[in-house]
Amino acid sequence: MNQGMGGVVFVGSMFLGIGLGLLFDNVAAGTLIGMGAGFLAMAFSSRKRS
Repeated sequence: MNQGMGGVVFVGSMFLGIGLGLLFDNVAAGTLIGMGAGFLAMAFSSRKRS
């Protein structure tokens, strides 16, 4: 995955976390969970390429 696509994965997971946070009335926690998932997805996707 190239660098631009990794950014899209990160931002997408962050917005998904924000949406889940809104659903469960805890936006801060949802944002942090989404960011963590985005960082992990970026790490695993760049690992497969190497």
